[in-house]
Amino acid sequence: MADDLSNMYELVAGRLLSGKVVPVLGAGANLGYRPPGAGYLQDVYLPSGSELAEVLAKYVKYPEADVLDLARVSQYVAAQLGADGLYDELHKIFDADYPPTRLHSFLARLARHVRKAKTSECMLLVTTNYDDALERAFRDEDEPYDLITYINEVECRGLFRHTPFGGEPSVIWEPNAYTDLPLDRTIIAKIHGAVGRHAGGPDSFVITEDDYVDYITHADIDRLFPATLAEKIKRSHFLFLGYSLRDWNVRVMLYRLRREGTRRKSWAIEANPDPVDRATWDERGVDILHVRVENFVAAIEQRLPPPEAA
Repeated sequence: MADDLSNMYELVAGRLLSGKVVPVLGAGANLGYRPPGAGYLQDVYLPSGSELAEVLAKYVKYPEADVLDLARVSQYVAAQLGADGLYDELHKIFDADYPPTRLHSFLARLARHVRKAKTSECMLLVTTNYDDALERAFRDEDEPYDLITYINEVECRGLFRHTPFGGEPSVIWEPNAYTDLPLDRTIIAKIHGAVGRHAGGPDSFVITEDDYVDYITHADIDRLFPATLAEKIKRSHFLFLGYSLRDWNVRVMLYRLRREGTRRKSWAIEANPDPVDRATWDERGVDILHVRVENFVAAIEQRLPPPEAA
């Protein structure tokens, strides 16, 4: 570990343990623990955004060269097959028991520390991924969590579905008035929908260009998120894991934060950012930590209380 990051690791670890940091997971968060040279493999290694775009492009013989642009490729698949046809292909990819990575397991253990510290803060984890590897890690660690999932279905578009720990899912019809989210256990927020598995509801994906345009129209946090969650988001730091600023999902997330006028420092873990990424993160008040996700996790783990304290 680079010595010049030691103080930053101490700072971030302390804020994480206090429940005042919201980790935000992108598709790259699933990639750091693959063996060298390994790519997407059904049931084994989850796809990155570009790998998912390539799979979909091959399926419909996508006619253009930009096969790595997931939103554009998905838009074409939906135009060719209809939204249901696109969902069928996504379901085939994500309806599998992908093993959690060390990052997922680390976050589940971190959540236990936050819960047992009995601070006024619960752990909030935000993910734009469609898979359930993070939830599987929490179940493997026997750590309770509530799940809220963005709905992209016509009847309820723009709302979330809440699945309480050990309970049944229900639609959050009035976010401003909804107070049933717990403050004593972790909340996992899947803000771009998810594959429908187990008790989490049907498939729902924010993935096409049209989906993102529609999603931005619901960008007011106060109207989108349940009241207790919206307040927590506004008073938290953010820790971006596995993102590139070329991704639509992170651009929408940062657009939301800018609308809220947040003045808290946020961080992005990116080992080799290009000049455009560096300038754009900086413009949005996000500091880059130049380190691989797996090395960052190892450094933070060293600064957590011993296992028996959890």
